[in-house]
Amino acid sequence: MVETIKHLLLQLYNVRGLIEWGGTLMICGIIFAETGLFVGFFLPGDSLLVTAGVFAAAGHLKLAWLLSTVVLCAIAGDQLGYWIGRKAGEGLYRREDSLIFKKRHLEEAHKFYERHGAKTVIIARFVPIIRTFCPPVAGAAKMTYQKYLAYDVVGGFLWVWGMTLLGYTLGRTVPNIDKRIQYVIGAVIVLSFMPAAYHAWKSHRRKSSVAVAKDAQD
Repeated sequence: MVETIKHLLLQLYNVRGLIEWGGTLMICGIIFAETGLFVGFFLPGDSLLVTAGVFAAAGHLKLAWLLSTVVLCAIAGDQLGYWIGRKAGEGLYRREDSLIFKKRHLEEAHKFYERHGAKTVIIARFVPIIRTFCPPVAGAAKMTYQKYLAYDVVGGFLWVWGMTLLGYTLGRTVPNIDKRIQYVIGAVIVLSFMPAAYHAWKSHRRKSSVAVAKDAQD
């Protein structure tokens, strides 16, 4: 079982292989799953989009078709996540951990949402894991659907178009970058986790300050 899971993860993070095998349809499916299903929190959304842009620059994918279909899938995935949260409500927070559901991810998304308000719907698009759990949190919090939809459409376009066009620009300006795509993927993964790492560091500092203040009072 463990070996099967390891093999599956290796295949999922073989971004180049996924695109070569499934093309735009595979990209759409992965982006929908990452943004609309709890199981999608570990999927390589950022690196997939940048790599797709590089492939489009090399002529392997049609840029216009890529941008239009993938952004629709990203928005549709978020809508599913929102309505899951809206229907399940507080029951989500009482749900036990499983192989595909981790309550701590939901709680982290909730804290992120409370800290940044409605703009989280846009910001969360650029933060791995948070972007998977933000939609159900917004739904469980009963955020007005029209307001959620407006922010989500903006966030979907900024994320999909921004990441894809970044890859496309790199592909058009850096010679043979498609031959060194593993370095691009590595850089994107590191950069995509930097916001989450920064917020975790700030949270740790805040907790440490509270602990020190409490010790000083004692």
